[in-house]
Amino acid sequence: MTFAGRELDAGEMCAERRRLRAEGRRVVFTNGCFDLLHRGHIHYLCEARAHGDALIVGVNSDASVRRNKGPLRPIVPEEDRVALLLSLRCVDYVVRFDEDTPLGLIERLLPDVLVKGRDWAHHVVGREVVEAAGGRVELAELVPDHSTSIIISRILALHGGGQK
Repeated sequence: MTFAGRELDAGEMCAERRRLRAEGRRVVFTNGCFDLLHRGHIHYLCEARAHGDALIVGVNSDASVRRNKGPLRPIVPEEDRVALLLSLRCVDYVVRFDEDTPLGLIERLLPDVLVKGRDWAHHVVGREVVEAAGGRVELAELVPDHSTSIIISRILALHGGGQK
């Protein structure tokens, strides 16, 4: 299967980041679980990509998602979440991380632009690091009524209670 983007581990991504910097390309970073990929995610990722020449997406590992969202998540395993992200034209690179936040990854990559959804305006992990290095933070608009939680609630409402 051919993907639009490439998955790299953190070390490989750091080397690629140095190459992109040497070419003068503006690198954008964003992160998330991207469980049950939906229209809101697509809008968000396309908006993030529009801020630069290459988009790196940090994806929480399954263990990280469980620690952040509880034992019933993720719905979609990380291998599948990564494959879905790599299939999108707007995503150039995917790198997984197992920590609760992507701070360590952001510190290593030092993106030119860090993008988070406007719902995270109160706390953008890595903001200080990126801005101290001369980069900027952008807050992406959200698509109303499109979220993984809404999808899960709808599925449970329609198919919950053990009925098939």
